[in-house]
Amino acid sequence: MPPEEMLDWHAFLARPPLASPSQETLRALSHQTILITGAGGSIGSALALRLAHTQAASLLLLQSSESHLAALQKALRNCSIAVELEFVLGNAGDAVLLNKIFATHAPQLVFHTAAYKQVPLLESQPFAALENNALVTNTLADICAKHKSTLVLLSTDKAAAPSSMLGASKRLAELSVLSSGGRAVRFGNVLGSRDSVTHIFARQALQGGPLTVTDPEAERYFLTVDDAVNLLLAVAAEPAPGLFAPRLQTSYCIADLARYIANTLKPENNLRIAFSSLRAGEKLIEQLWSPDENAIPALNPDLYRIATPLPAPARLAQIVATLAAACNARDLTAALDVIREAIPAYVPGPTVLSSQPSARVTP
Repeated sequence: MPPEEMLDWHAFLARPPLASPSQETLRALSHQTILITGAGGSIGSALALRLAHTQAASLLLLQSSESHLAALQKALRNCSIAVELEFVLGNAGDAVLLNKIFATHAPQLVFHTAAYKQVPLLESQPFAALENNALVTNTLADICAKHKSTLVLLSTDKAAAPSSMLGASKRLAELSVLSSGGRAVRFGNVLGSRDSVTHIFARQALQGGPLTVTDPEAERYFLTVDDAVNLLLAVAAEPAPGLFAPRLQTSYCIADLARYIANTLKPENNLRIAFSSLRAGEKLIEQLWSPDENAIPALNPDLYRIATPLPAPARLAQIVATLAAACNARDLTAALDVIREAIPAYVPGPTVLSSQPSARVTP
């Protein structure tokens, strides 16, 4: 048994799962053609498996990783399902490919789960973050708007008052989606997702420790993969577009998560927790909305609707065009200037600036 299957995430969270979609929600999704980007990722594949057992007309499963798409293909073909499946190996920002998908299949609903997500790595790879998270999403949002398809973006709490390149790139993605009439939902950290801290802790525990935590006071909001799927379906069923966040009452110390994993996998060993320091781009505590945003209850009791400032559409188009030109030229100073115009509170960290020694922040 893989170590993660020995871990009961709800025992750690000490709360019930977020509610599964109602029959009314599932009926609203029935007989639709649905596109999932990043379909081979942890959340994308769980969403695909859930939707495969609904009455959706067909599922279009887009993934840039060959091995992840092959694994999803195998998992779905081992299931007894009636939904028509189309597996597409490609990038969610490939406009030619997307236009062909929409011309051929006309998806009415799009879940955009594809993204880079490793905070410290993206601090040293700012152009990769901006191109894959911000510009790819803008391309997809434009095409969805042109075809009048509902777009649901999987965003992150790191987009609230962002301090990292991941957060800034996902906030830019939110702006594109919201300005085009789409929906976005900010997640916390997803327990058990591929390459998450839970895998690191489980491996360290099985190797006899210590389990390495950045800071004893670091806290995060946590979701299970099932929670994440339920939230995406809930947002798709909301009566109006907008920005959403889960109604989570508690954030958890990462050190407590490490202790839970250590005590579950190796209860007899009394494994040590070793503390280091926050890594590049990381916050001590995350939040689901920023000081210039307001949260009100959404129709679904597990969701908040977030009122968030948006630039005028024409100005956002200029921001995206300038950002694309800066990325093409690999001009970090120009890229940071336009990011800070769109997100005034963002301050690039030293790792971002050192990734291009000539870069500077314009006062």
